[in-house]
Amino acid sequence: MNSLQIKGLVKIIVFTLLLALIAAVGQALFPGPWFHRHFWSMVLFFAILTGSTGVLATKLMKLETFNSVSVILGITVLRLLFSIGFVFIILWAGDENLLWFVVDFFIIYLLYLLFDMYSLITNLRLHSK
Repeated sequence: MNSLQIKGLVKIIVFTLLLALIAAVGQALFPGPWFHRHFWSMVLFFAILTGSTGVLATKLMKLETFNSVSVILGITVLRLLFSIGFVFIILWAGDENLLWFVVDFFIIYLLYLLFDMYSLITNLRLHSK
């Protein structure tokens, strides 16, 4: 693992810890159905998925055979397929609170997507100089 991959993983860990802290405060201040019972497994799933796809993307971008657009598109499709699989597994188990699962899932999905876009933009800005 090179220093770029380690920096990316550290950023993902810090982002996940901040998200977990905000969620824990939210659960303490606003008890109720707002947080699904699989909320923490969703956060862990997206942290692992974002970290592993980030490492894979940096390895693929180092290769000369792939250009950055195909790598980013492939990683996005891979993330979407794994997310659909995660939703299928949770729903196949017979979840009772479907609305809050979908709301929490898409909020976490969009937060990690924004984090990934931010890190991609800053990475592209470093390479353009």
